[in-house]
Amino acid sequence: MRGGALAVTVRLTPKSARDEIAGVDHLSDGRPVLKARVRAAPQNGEANAALLKLVAKSLRIPAGAVRLESGASGRLKTLILSGDAEALKSALTALVGSAEAG
Repeated sequence: MRGGALAVTVRLTPKSARDEIAGVDHLSDGRPVLKARVRAAPQNGEANAALLKLVAKSLRIPAGAVRLESGASGRLKTLILSGDAEALKSALTALVGSAEAG
């Protein structure tokens, strides 16, 4: 958490069959990352825009409350979610739980 915002690390897979939050994975150093897939191609920022839209829609927050902080050209990205950090954390936990169950 950063002030009134939540920082989330995401591993994005572009050119997928569908747009989805696919649960949690762990990097080689043990850090957790949110797994996300989007149909958009990784060109001209299309996959990044699709990711921001997917996260906002999945968490039911305004699109403007999600921004890309780092990782614009890589698979690993850091997103900043603005708003009530505790509520966002709870919503994200519920989302990940439902993604892994289904």
